[in-house]
Amino acid sequence: MKKLIIVNVKKCLGCKSCELACAVAHSSTKDLNSLIGSAERPGYRVHVEAYECNAVPVHCNHCDDAPCMMVCPTGAIHREGENEPVLFDHTRCIGCKMCVQACPFGMITMRLDGKGVLKCDLCVERLAKGQEPACVVACPTGALVFGDEEQLAQMKRRKTAGRMVSALEEEKS
Repeated sequence: MKKLIIVNVKKCLGCKSCELACAVAHSSTKDLNSLIGSAERPGYRVHVEAYECNAVPVHCNHCDDAPCMMVCPTGAIHREGENEPVLFDHTRCIGCKMCVQACPFGMITMRLDGKGVLKCDLCVERLAKGQEPACVVACPTGALVFGDEEQLAQMKRRKTAGRMVSALEEEKS
């Protein structure tokens, strides 16, 4: 079953802890203190964008019919299997930027050195160890939730049911 990250915009403070955790998780040392003292700039793959009075963490949606994957001429953007995250292999990238142009969410960006792209991989290294993506773990308010589609849909249904029951109770009083 496909796992994904759901964002609750109402809970996001705009603290950018998710961005920092993402950069650290994708660094060679996986340690913030070591990263600060080094010249490495791994970049982050989640972006907290301001919109009106809201902070919105935006990340790759790992689309079923991923446009970035379809336009990649070398297969650098690929999926290991059905329901798996859309990944990037820097050794196959020719820097054509077709994936950057194709992403409907603007979530693929070029690395600072211009040698490849940055895109969310759902922290596949962490998932292999049974851990959640770094951005989800780092979020102090729980604005980011990681789970399978059915779990997340069930959470939404329960919230909706709760609102409906609350409305009924208000009508009775």
